[in-house]
Amino acid sequence: MAQEETTERISSKKTTTTKEENYNNGSEKENVVDPEFFSCLLQPATADSDADYIGIRRLLLFRKVESGYRRRLDWRCNGKGYVAYRNYIRRPRNLESLQSPSLQSTPGNSGRWLQSSSPLSHLFEVDSLSSSRDLRSSNHRTSFSSSISDSDQPRRRVDPAYSFVGMHCIFDQCKAAVTVMKFGHMSSDILAYGASDGTLTVCTVSEPPSVLKQLSGHSKDVTDFDFSSNNQYIASTSMDKTVRVWELSRGVCIRVIYGVPSQLCIRFHPVNNNFLSAGNANKEITVFNFSTGRIINKLVFDSEVTSMDHDHTGQLIFCGDSQGCIYSVSMDSHTGTLSRAHRHRTGKRKSPVTTVQYRSFSLLAGGPVLLTCTQDGSLSFFSVASEIQGYLTLRCSLKLAPRVHCIRASFCPLLSLEKGEYIVAGSEDSNVYFYDLTKPKHACVNKLQGHRFPVVGVAWNHGENLLASSDLYGVVIVWKRAKTT
Repeated sequence: MAQEETTERISSKKTTTTKEENYNNGSEKENVVDPEFFSCLLQPATADSDADYIGIRRLLLFRKVESGYRRRLDWRCNGKGYVAYRNYIRRPRNLESLQSPSLQSTPGNSGRWLQSSSPLSHLFEVDSLSSSRDLRSSNHRTSFSSSISDSDQPRRRVDPAYSFVGMHCIFDQCKAAVTVMKFGHMSSDILAYGASDGTLTVCTVSEPPSVLKQLSGHSKDVTDFDFSSNNQYIASTSMDKTVRVWELSRGVCIRVIYGVPSQLCIRFHPVNNNFLSAGNANKEITVFNFSTGRIINKLVFDSEVTSMDHDHTGQLIFCGDSQGCIYSVSMDSHTGTLSRAHRHRTGKRKSPVTTVQYRSFSLLAGGPVLLTCTQDGSLSFFSVASEIQGYLTLRCSLKLAPRVHCIRASFCPLLSLEKGEYIVAGSEDSNVYFYDLTKPKHACVNKLQGHRFPVVGVAWNHGENLLASSDLYGVVIVWKRAKTT
């Protein structure tokens, strides 16, 4: 009996000890509180505030932050990109109910503009891909939207001339930044672009879009290139100090011209394609013979020649340097002789000129015009006096945010025949912007979102129904403009 009583006492003592341990462990777990949540609850409240209301509000705010983080995490795990998520959270909650059934976002009709009668007519989505390296995967989609103000608050009615129905095609085989791109002369389907790895890619954007030729030969960045008038040849410049001439039908380099400095820009003569004009880092413009590769003439400037363009007659060359100066140069179409005529400084700051583009006519100027863009974000629009050897008169200008990269701009030729003077340019916030230089206070009239990295190159095709843009990740997007009557 005594042995049995001793056994019961020991067992009961163990049971009591176990219960106490479990209770202590449970109380320790209950006492573990998230420090952020605890600090949120300890925030002081005013004397006249309701304590219960303040506590509930703080709890909801804390859970809201946590739910937002989990929401972004789930979105990222499903393969969505930042642009798609941003557009998703900006949409009104009743967007689906406001859309008609025929305008729901489906693979067949996504990328269409909403009807103007809808209060959400400024929004549209496009079937695209968020991952630039998996752009052809059907399960990756990204969205973009069009806006017509600088503050991301678009107006309700968009000018139909700026309506884009989506992405026509995407090229993503390039493994380096695409720094320069152009459509062929008088061509709506041939597109070429050069990259920082020294490659040149020639594509067709007609159905089905495809890569035609991959031109490899430069050992460093392709800085510029130009098509011949018949689109049979391409002349390119590079940081490897060479000028190369490519025959597109065979996809081979037929001539290499070696230089001492880096070659920065190049143009075929518009009338005599046997002349090639190239600007270099040695403050020179050099005229080459296309057939022989020999130097015909040289002209020295005050700084590195970073960009250039011919007028339509071939008698004038407009070039910009690394100090922000624009030069008008006379050229003899028969002998290739160069003579400097005029000089114009674009601004007070010395910033490299990234774009020089000539156009033969503008309604605003009533004659030929010139567009320049500098790396500090200055867009300038000049009228050209051809009878005074290309004398430039500043008509209007626009100051954008300074850029780190060499970002280019372009005229909108057909659009500019309607109302104002419209320019399209890339940006470092990964958007493509449209500006009206005649409205400096509300210059931004549209923007396209789809890139994930800074957009450095833009180019229109001949019919201006397709716009190509390129970014630092090597992705080229061809946007399709809506048909207008």
